[in-house]
Amino acid sequence: MYQELNISDKTIKLIEKAEDSLKEIFHQIDTSCMRNTAKVLSAFQKYNVSENYFNSTTGYGYNDLGRDNIEKIFAYCLDAEDALVRSQFISGTHALTVALFSYLRPNDLMLSISGLPYDTLHEVIGIIPNNSSLASFGVKYDQIDLINNDFDYPKITEYLKNNKVKLIEIQRSKGYSTRKSLTIDKLEKVIKCIREVDKEVIIMVDNCYCEFVEDKTPLTVGADIMVGSLIKNLGGGIAPNGAYIAGKKDLVNLAGERLTCPGEGREVGPTLGINKSLLQGLFMAPHVVASSLKTAILTSKVLEDLGYEVEPKYNENRADIVQNIIFNDQNKLIKYVQGIQMGSPIDSNAVPMPWDMPGYEDQVIMAAGAFTQGSSIELSCDGPIRPPYIAYQQGGLTYEYGRLGVARAIEELQNSQSE
Repeated sequence: MYQELNISDKTIKLIEKAEDSLKEIFHQIDTSCMRNTAKVLSAFQKYNVSENYFNSTTGYGYNDLGRDNIEKIFAYCLDAEDALVRSQFISGTHALTVALFSYLRPNDLMLSISGLPYDTLHEVIGIIPNNSSLASFGVKYDQIDLINNDFDYPKITEYLKNNKVKLIEIQRSKGYSTRKSLTIDKLEKVIKCIREVDKEVIIMVDNCYCEFVEDKTPLTVGADIMVGSLIKNLGGGIAPNGAYIAGKKDLVNLAGERLTCPGEGREVGPTLGINKSLLQGLFMAPHVVASSLKTAILTSKVLEDLGYEVEPKYNENRADIVQNIIFNDQNKLIKYVQGIQMGSPIDSNAVPMPWDMPGYEDQVIMAAGAFTQGSSIELSCDGPIRPPYIAYQQGGLTYEYGRLGVARAIEELQNSQSE
């Protein structure tokens, strides 16, 4: 059975040994999955989802019953007053861009308190000059770095006392950095700290990769707005594209007017037949996220057993579905990523190589043998070609497929060492 996938008995035994020590952790994931599944089912029943919601609109998209109720369902699941859920968002970065341009005006100050944002936002903000950036419109930017993987509370407090900040941005997932991702507990603590100094500042959270990993959302603990992608957690591997902006109603409405145009806002936007996929994706999302977590934890355990540095470790609390493997070796990074591609259902014969990917300063190698281009809720792995040569792995539509994909990557890594 495994030989046809070019996976040796030795690798399978490594995985089975690791699984024996992970049973209790997997049980905890299943318990959390059940809670999130119950929440999603409650939302579907509360808003009386029927086949009528699957109907499609074209053109302007006026009076789309399915679209409007999908946004109510997402808002319920995310503990939000309201949500903007649209296929017109092409990525999480696009949704973040729409949100930032919705809330910031010339001479406003944006402050990141989780350090440097993800690479694709650098030109959006103006960290890398771009004539269409926030900076080009006179929006100012500053940042406060994390200390020991936690917020710098004294510096944040002092900064807010001495500066009028319009928007605070917090990126929960690590991006292409070496820091830890930020749990809800840490988020709750820093939001409380911020509100003791400034009750008006907009607190916006980049929640990509984090939905349904924990039982609470950033909005549950006091954030004003959060943003995420539907080809990550909440799309369940079924949504073909899209993203969401969720939170306070007035802020969601502003984002709607920036996505389309003032005066029309959320009243327009054809769904073009996507409603059923969005609903099915959300319906499956708790289970798919649980499978991704199990895949990540298995990866962490096996790679650590093989002597590699991993983050987070298999028994640590997690905030997202991302697993880091620190190779400290360019060739090992490349071989592992290529192994993930070999273990994928789509384009398994393709050989990923480092390339100049749009929006990134360094070359990036990316394995993405996925049904949806760029989907990182499906098993994928990527990393910038720069020291310490970290693989960022995420996804796994089912644990079984994730397990096999990781086994193939380990096989390729082990083979490269024996060459």
